[in-house]
Amino acid sequence: MSFLPSMDAAHLQEKAIAYREINQNGQKGIVFSSYPLPPARFDAEKADVLILLPQGYPDVPPDMFFTLPWVRLKSGHFPKAADQAFNFENQTWQRWSRHNNEWRAGVDGIWTMLKRVDTALQTAAA
Repeated sequence: MSFLPSMDAAHLQEKAIAYREINQNGQKGIVFSSYPLPPARFDAEKADVLILLPQGYPDVPPDMFFTLPWVRLKSGHFPKAADQAFNFENQTWQRWSRHNNEWRAGVDGIWTMLKRVDTALQTAAA
């Protein structure tokens, strides 16, 4: 049974973005498989990206995101604030601590969070 709001599902379908929904003991997550990373900047070209949807979403913003496999910059270092583990769906994900203080309830959705992921990946690799 889908828990993703219809506006989010419609956006992802319109953009042909594949995803899967996971409900693990009440913790709801959206996984974007083989999400493209900025070219030639990380030690991988793609990673799965997990976004956890908090209780009250979409009025309450998602906070962080997570990648699997763990990725490092070409320098060999982890990106800033992306070196902690998070267990979800029997896997150990790389937590990207990126907090959201600009979420607009009733306006923002999964598209906003994906833009935040893209910006975090781009600036981490700059």
